[in-house]
Amino acid sequence: MKKVRIGKKEFAWGTKTYLMGIVNVTPDSFSGDGHGDWDSAVAHGLALAEEGADILDIGGESTRPTATPVSLEDELARVIPVIRRLAKETDVPISVDTYKAEVARQAIGAGARMVNDVWGLTMDADMARVVAEAKVPAVLMHNRSAPKNAEQEEKLGGRFVGVTYGDLIADVKKGLKESVRLAHEAGVEDEHIILDPGIGFGKTVEQSMELVRRFHEFCDLEYPLLAGPSRKSFVGYTLKLPVEERLEGTLAAAALLIDRSADILRVHDVKEVRRAAALADAVVRP
Repeated sequence: MKKVRIGKKEFAWGTKTYLMGIVNVTPDSFSGDGHGDWDSAVAHGLALAEEGADILDIGGESTRPTATPVSLEDELARVIPVIRRLAKETDVPISVDTYKAEVARQAIGAGARMVNDVWGLTMDADMARVVAEAKVPAVLMHNRSAPKNAEQEEKLGGRFVGVTYGDLIADVKKGLKESVRLAHEAGVEDEHIILDPGIGFGKTVEQSMELVRRFHEFCDLEYPLLAGPSRKSFVGYTLKLPVEERLEGTLAAAALLIDRSADILRVHDVKEVRRAAALADAVVRP
């Protein structure tokens, strides 16, 4: 059994499903739960901690397919005060959701104890060094998002179309291995690497469904696995439901991913997913 300490909490992979609660300090979050002020973001983070979140993931830039990039200054202004306050008010470890090395560096200084990089160390050349020097765990995600493949529908929101892979699982594994190589070159310890195949990030609805169906095939990479199914486009477009009506689809995807060996689920609805995960764990991790 592999273990790692994140902040004050020990994580024993394979013993239970851990939940990463999402705190979006953004006005344009795809999920509709973005917080435009620090007080509401902090209150939301504390509420997720009460509901059973094992990690709080604080992000200041939307990752929806048609989102506008955020400047370094704006991202720092959004997330650093929230991280600093949450670090003082809860013992739940805090993750910063960013691909910018300077945001990660300042977030760690403010109390974050984990980095969630949606570009898997490939977007900012300094990110791997920041993670290595801070000796904190990092989520390395596979991402092939490109604006030219983004499509927006009024009711169902954004999704990716026309994205091609030679072999989806093999190609995603190759990308994840490259992120691991970058981490190792910078001196990131093996126990601090967590992998995320990137459901919905540069993947069509059908490709995201295939990632869920074949998620267990990433176990041979021999790292803890994170999945982010929450309110995603593959749920909405499959069920023909807007983002605010995707809870049941998210719960179904969560149970399927737990059955396929996900170690962490990144979710908006912590209370509901916690209950579903407890039952799924009782079946697959008796």
